[in-house]
Amino acid sequence: MVNYKIVITGAYAAGKSQFIRTVSEIDVVDTDVPVTHAEEKELKHHTTVGLDFGTLSIDAEQRLLLFGTPGQERFDFMWEILAEGCLGYIVLVDSCRPAHFNETIVVLERFAAMTPVPFVVAATKQDLPGALPPMYIRRRLGLPTDIPILACIATDYPSVSDVISTLLDRIDVLAQDSSSSSENHKEHSHG
Repeated sequence: MVNYKIVITGAYAAGKSQFIRTVSEIDVVDTDVPVTHAEEKELKHHTTVGLDFGTLSIDAEQRLLLFGTPGQERFDFMWEILAEGCLGYIVLVDSCRPAHFNETIVVLERFAAMTPVPFVVAATKQDLPGALPPMYIRRRLGLPTDIPILACIATDYPSVSDVISTLLDRIDVLAQDSSSSSENHKEHSHG
């Protein structure tokens, strides 16, 4: 069995733990603890302080190892640890909380600096009233047009699966582009 590491990241309460629980084939290993900050309690009662871990088989020979990061910046030392060796990552952004988009921008910038691997963005909570459309969120986050941003419902298997498939397709395409450009470079340097 070949394992591929994928990281699920994003700001606090974006839906990372639920995203992994929705598709994991094993009981998710988590490091959830009760929320202590009053402002954060308004959003949820438990939070990830270390990581979430689940698995998803691609086929009989390949499996994804899904690592979820904590969302609060005070646990950001885990971001770098979890990003190590990943094939790609998914950034979740809460479509209903535009006041927290700046936290997502911090996550995007930090991960871009930590690891040069492909990523996609998932606009979560699209089933809730007041959810902003992905195109609006793209503008607010300043995402380039080549970065996919997908509507997502973290409790819905097909929705989560679509986000993961989009990331895997992006990894494949960028790997092919990279190998063909390195082949072209070899031809030109030897020619």
